[in-house]
Amino acid sequence: MDNKFIVSARKYRPQNFNTVVGQSHITTTLKNAIKNNQLAHAFLFCGPRGVGKTTCARILAKTINCTNPTAEGEACNTCNSCVSFDAGTSLNIHELDAASNNSVDDIRSLVEQVRFAPQAGKYKVYIVDEVHMLSASAFNAFLKTLEEPPSYAIFILATTEKHKILPTILSRCQIFDFKRITNNDTVTHLQEIVDKEEIKAEKAALQVIAQKSEGCMRDSLSILDKIVSFTNGTVTYRNTLEHLNILDEDYYFKMLESLQQQDLAAAMLLFDEINRKGFEGDLVLNGLAEFIRNLLVSKDPKSAALLEVVEGMQEKYITAAAKTGISYLVSALNILNEAEINYKMARNKRLHVELTLIKLNFLQQAIDLSTENGSVVKKKRLDGPIAFRTKPVPSLQLQQSTPEAKLYIEQKPVLQTVTAKSVKTAVQPTQPTIARPLSKPAATNGNGSKKNLLDTLREKYGDQYAIEEVKEAETITMERLRQCWDSYTVILEKQLKHSSAGTFKSARLAIENDIRFTVTVSALTSQKFVEQERMMLMDHLHKEFNNRAIVFEVLVEAGEKEEIPAHLRLNSKQKFEHIAAQYPLVKELRDRLKLEIDY
Repeated sequence: MDNKFIVSARKYRPQNFNTVVGQSHITTTLKNAIKNNQLAHAFLFCGPRGVGKTTCARILAKTINCTNPTAEGEACNTCNSCVSFDAGTSLNIHELDAASNNSVDDIRSLVEQVRFAPQAGKYKVYIVDEVHMLSASAFNAFLKTLEEPPSYAIFILATTEKHKILPTILSRCQIFDFKRITNNDTVTHLQEIVDKEEIKAEKAALQVIAQKSEGCMRDSLSILDKIVSFTNGTVTYRNTLEHLNILDEDYYFKMLESLQQQDLAAAMLLFDEINRKGFEGDLVLNGLAEFIRNLLVSKDPKSAALLEVVEGMQEKYITAAAKTGISYLVSALNILNEAEINYKMARNKRLHVELTLIKLNFLQQAIDLSTENGSVVKKKRLDGPIAFRTKPVPSLQLQQSTPEAKLYIEQKPVLQTVTAKSVKTAVQPTQPTIARPLSKPAATNGNGSKKNLLDTLREKYGDQYAIEEVKEAETITMERLRQCWDSYTVILEKQLKHSSAGTFKSARLAIENDIRFTVTVSALTSQKFVEQERMMLMDHLHKEFNNRAIVFEVLVEAGEKEEIPAHLRLNSKQKFEHIAAQYPLVKELRDRLKLEIDY
């Protein structure tokens, strides 16, 4: 217990540029700048968390003050400057955490220190971590010093959110963009560490850790420390999955097989087993979507390089992908993506996942229905404009000189309105046989006189249609309009709408043209009563006149403004003051009881 434990992220922190993992494009640039004595006065290191920004800043600070650098531009780690830096006692390096020291006073204190030259070494290096957390005033106080610092001062700013930094700061710095560390580099570094620590670790387990860390080396080292403590020094693929709460990919292969065979019961039972292991529905949906994505990647050898799975799984993915169609994979990805988006809004989470599995179970059947002779049949467009093609129809010549008769032909599922000239056009799409007898000479009745079109149709199709003559549309006349208006007023009285009925009785009607009239009322409230009955009134008028083109407008005659009652004009505070002015005892009661009025 005498030896204090140090986490791997600190114990194996790189001390030279050569030991930095996955950032060779930056370390090479910095080493060349040091060798050629072309150092900028301000650097900005930006990129994701845990990829080496602060580490490279410290290595750069140590290297430029080293008194005996190597030929490659690395620090010697043996001179007094390097030794004091490693011990944390160097006076030439100052670190400031901008997350907790983000005020303008903190920056002014830093600027004051810049005036003093280093007592030992060439440069004084100021590392400002999380620089995006500085306030706008602090940034402005830092501008002048950052633009023209003393020759011995170098500033290294580090941030994970470059977009939050002022453009005036960015223009004064030499910017280095750090990238995420690849899984292969992470696995290689983890393997070196477990070899040094004499830990038994399977390569598949290290690959799972690298995938879970998502390019962050610090996270991968922290995960490794936890699993080593959890497993007592033996890191295997199984206990790594258990500790990281990751679902084994074998479950996804079984799920895919059940869904492709349309074995819904097996898929449901498998999901129930996964659920009893403690995996939430969103993890299942996300993992299944990633699994389908990997299968889609495995379909083409060109994209196989994008497949990031544990060692030994590549062949299994390629075999499964060969048995699955691309259309199924793409459609399944769409379904899973939509389900994952709507998961948070679902009240019954388990049912939401089960519905998704049901869709995937019958997905192949839906794809088969949408194909014809091996080719995909395009869906009909219903949400966009549809082209309309017309075909000229020859006119129908009747051999009788009777006036045009407008007919109303009704069949149970279909309504058609036709005229004598357009019988063929209107009736032919639904009953083509109706048009045939019309081209023959008109039939005669028993007395030898010719039958009209209406009688002929009734005699021939009376058992199939209810044939009635269409009534002629009427135009508005004041007498007929008043009759309809009064009849609707009677309807309102029967419905016990006495206020509306009174408004209808007092309204003045005026005809503007054959299909338009105005209704003039005396007040806004009366206008609202009429507007409330507009739909029913229009229907009543259309039926009475057999004319659906009739419209009307409600007008309010100009006059004195309606007097609004005082209790409707005042707000709560004004009401209380009005009452207190009339009844002083109310105010006295409030003051004695120390009441507060809710205004």
